[in-house]
Amino acid sequence: MPAERRTLDATPAGEPHFCHNRREYTPGVAAVSTIPSPGPTAVPTPLSAEEPDAATLARTAEQTASTLLAPAAPHRLADVVPAPQHVQPDPTADWALPADAVIVASADPAALAVAEQLAQLLRPATGYPLPVTDATRPEPAGAIALVLDGSADLGAEGYSADLGAEGYRLDIATDGVRVTAATAAGLFYGVQTLRQLLPAGIESPSPVTARWALPGGTITDAPRFSYRGAMLDVARHFFAVEDVLRVVDHLARYKLNHLHLHLTDDQGWRIAVDSWPKLTTVGGTTEVGGGPGGHYTKADYARIVSYAAARHITVVPEIDLPGHTNSALVAYPELAPDKTAPPPYTGTEVGFSYVDPADERTYDFVADVLGEVAALTPGPWLHIGGDEAFKVKGEVYTGFVERVQRIVADLGKTVVGWHQLAPAAHLDGRVLQWWGTNGEDPTTVDAVRRGARLIVSPGNHAYLDMKYAPDTPIGHDWAGLIDVRKAYDWDPGTHVAGVPAEAVLGVEAPLWTESVTSLADIELLLLPRLPAIAELGWSPRASHDWAGFRDRLAAQGPRWTTAGITFHHAPEIPWPTAPTIPTQRTTPQPDTAKP
Repeated sequence: MPAERRTLDATPAGEPHFCHNRREYTPGVAAVSTIPSPGPTAVPTPLSAEEPDAATLARTAEQTASTLLAPAAPHRLADVVPAPQHVQPDPTADWALPADAVIVASADPAALAVAEQLAQLLRPATGYPLPVTDATRPEPAGAIALVLDGSADLGAEGYSADLGAEGYRLDIATDGVRVTAATAAGLFYGVQTLRQLLPAGIESPSPVTARWALPGGTITDAPRFSYRGAMLDVARHFFAVEDVLRVVDHLARYKLNHLHLHLTDDQGWRIAVDSWPKLTTVGGTTEVGGGPGGHYTKADYARIVSYAAARHITVVPEIDLPGHTNSALVAYPELAPDKTAPPPYTGTEVGFSYVDPADERTYDFVADVLGEVAALTPGPWLHIGGDEAFKVKGEVYTGFVERVQRIVADLGKTVVGWHQLAPAAHLDGRVLQWWGTNGEDPTTVDAVRRGARLIVSPGNHAYLDMKYAPDTPIGHDWAGLIDVRKAYDWDPGTHVAGVPAEAVLGVEAPLWTESVTSLADIELLLLPRLPAIAELGWSPRASHDWAGFRDRLAAQGPRWTTAGITFHHAPEIPWPTAPTIPTQRTTPQPDTAKP
C-alpha cells in the first residue's frame, strides 16, 4: 500500500482520526453466523433398513404428487455467483426439498463434516430435521447425496472436465440431488452453489414458509485460480474473533479460499508471542483514533484458523517488516535504530518506523515471532509485508528481506510479501502481492522472470477500503473510486503487463481499516464488491460479462437482507425493488379469551 494512499486522511501522531464524521451502520436484523462454529462431531442418524409400511408409501406418494403439481423453481440454474464453469439446465427436472429429506454422504469424516454443515445451513429456515447419514446404506429417494469420487470424469453429457482438487459436479433431478467431487473442498463449494439456488428465505435464522425448490440440471464447476482471497486489516482497528469469523462466512459463501490477516502495524500488534510478551501487553493497546486496541491470544488465533479450515479457507498471517513497526518499537526499544522508545501512534501516516537492520537482536526477534506464528498456522504461507519501508533503502533493504526470506524457508513455509520485495534475490516458491495502480512494472516483471509468482491486488480495482462514490461516508480515494463495475471489469491473468497468466497464483481483495470501526463498516465495504472479486478468481475468463453479473449479483441482495448482513445498495445494480421476504412461521397460541 503506497504512502500517498493516506495523505488525504493523515493526522499528527497521537491525534484522533475519523472520530467526528464516522458513521456507524447497524444491520436491520440481528447478525447471524451463516455456518455455525465447529462443535462436537454430530452423530449421523441411521436410516431404517426395513421395508416401508403402507402409511409411509402413502405419504411418499402424496409428497411426490405435491412436488409434481407445484410451480417451478424460482431460479435458473445459472443464477449463481461466481458463475459456474458449465451449466446444463433441465426444465423438466426441478426438485423440491421434502420435509423428511435425508443428507447422505460418503463414509469419510471430511465428507460427513460437509454434510453436517449443509444440514446446519438448511435447518433454521426450513425447520426440517435433515438427518445426516453415511453411504453404507442404500441412498433413499429424495435425498441430497454428497459423494467423494476422485476416479471418474465429472463432466456432464457432452462435456468432459478435469475438475481438480476444488471442482464439483451438481446434479439436480426430480428424484434427488447429488454433489460429486474428488475432495471435501469440492463438496463444500458444491454446497455453496446449492445454497444459492434455493430461495432467499433459506438465509433466515428461523423457520419461514417457502417452497424449497431447486432448478433441474447439471453444473460442472472448478476455479480458474488456486488462490482466491481477501485481506482484513486488524491492526489499524482491532476486531473481535466473532467479527473475523463473520468475515470468514462471507468468503466461504463466494468460494474464496484464503483469509490474509494483517496482524501488525504502527498502530497495534495483534498476535500474542510468548517470547516477546510486551508486543501485545504494550504494543497491542492502541489503534487509530486512540481506541483501546486489543489482541488475539494464541487460543483466539487457533479458533480463527480452525473455523476457517472447516470452511476450506487458509489463513495467511502477515507480520509487516521492516517498516510499519512502531507498536513493536514502543514495546521493545532495543529494536529501534536509536534504541529509544517512540511514542504510541494512533494516526494514519506511513513510512516513518523500522526495526534496526544492522542489529543481530532484530533477527532474533524476527525468528522468534515468525517461528511462533508459523507453529500456529497450518497453511503454507507466511506474509512478511515489506512495503513502505522508506528509511531502509537499497542494499540494506534487500539484505534484510533476503535474510528474513531464509528464516521463513527454514520454518518450512513459503514467503509472501508486497511487491516491494521484488528487487531482493529470489527464493524458491516466493510470492509477491502486487498492489499497484499502473500495470507497467518492470521490477516485478523481472522478479517473475526469476521465478516469483503473483497474487494480484491492484489498488484501483481490488482495494475494498476505497470509496464507492464521493459521498461514501467511510473509506479512501487515493487509488480512485471503486464502484462495483470497476471491481469487476479487469482480468487478473493479464493485468500486469509482461507477466504471463501462468505466473499469476490468484487474486486478493484487501480491506484496510483506518476508517473502519465496526463489523457493519466491514460489511458495507465488502459487499457487494467482494463477490465481483470472487468471480474474477473462480470463473472462466470467457464467462465474464458485466450485464449478466449485475443481474446475478442483484439476486444476492434479498439473501443478505434476510441474513441481517449490511451492504451498500450500489445504484448500478438492479436490486429487487420489493424483495419478497418469507413470512416467519409461528406456533399457534391458545385462545385464552374462550372458556
